[in-house]
Amino acid sequence: MIITRPHQAAEVNQILTKARAYFDLLKFRLSITVVFSGAIGYLLAAKQPIDWVHMLIFCIGGFLVTGASNIINQIIEIDLDKLMRRTENRPLPSGRLSVVEAAVFASIIGFAGLFLLFTFINLLAALFTLLSLVLYAFVYTPLKRVGPIAVFVGAFPGALPPLIGWVAATNMLEVGAFTLFAIQFVWQFPHFWAIAWVADEDYKRAGFKLLPNNGGKDLQTAFQIMIYTLFLLPLSVLPAKFGITGLNAALIAVVCGSLFLIQTFYLMKECSRKAALQMMFGSFLYLPLVQIAFLWDKV
Repeated sequence: MIITRPHQAAEVNQILTKARAYFDLLKFRLSITVVFSGAIGYLLAAKQPIDWVHMLIFCIGGFLVTGASNIINQIIEIDLDKLMRRTENRPLPSGRLSVVEAAVFASIIGFAGLFLLFTFINLLAALFTLLSLVLYAFVYTPLKRVGPIAVFVGAFPGALPPLIGWVAATNMLEVGAFTLFAIQFVWQFPHFWAIAWVADEDYKRAGFKLLPNNGGKDLQTAFQIMIYTLFLLPLSVLPAKFGITGLNAALIAVVCGSLFLIQTFYLMKECSRKAALQMMFGSFLYLPLVQIAFLWDKV
């Protein structure tokens, strides 16, 4: 037994390392964020009493398909990820997993997620989820090296989760679904451009072209970020107008949007990485705060 223990320990360590690599491949935090938006859409649309088992199946299916999308993205960009500091230690460029292992894993969880959605949720939600995967993995990902059009295309799968959540709960496309989609769609632009500004050096190594105005970190780009952030103010009161939420949520959304907008003015003034970093964190806070406010007001 004493002789075999080191070998057993090494095998256990190897299994744990491999499991960790598969976990990292999912981009867990990003996937959970996507599921969170989907769950908000579901809860805003669901009638009382809420079928929590139905919602849980929806969240699991959405998480699995989102994870598959992230993996396909990393397979396509494996050589580019090797060039960037923020991605060089991911499972594929670091060699912790092979492309074949990643592709098999993505296929299994992707099909499993779609099966759950097709079988236990509804056809419409499953089809929109499949559309989101295709747009993100096979359209948005290659376009990142083409130009800022990638941000526009990527905003569609990025904004679909709350719409899919609404459809999962109702099996219908209603004004509420499109309203939540519109808010998240417009939010994508200041969010992505702030990230692209902060990560500009890394992105240039990989040939990514996501910033508008020929990739300039200047007043013109900051102005465009401000315009899209400004659009969030009227959009965020639409749920109250259509009776999805009440005036309390509209007020919170306007306050959050105004604070978010103030950050764009600072970015226009400074045109600095520090200002873009603050803008990026502001975008991370804005969307969940507004979505939670919508749900709180409904409850």
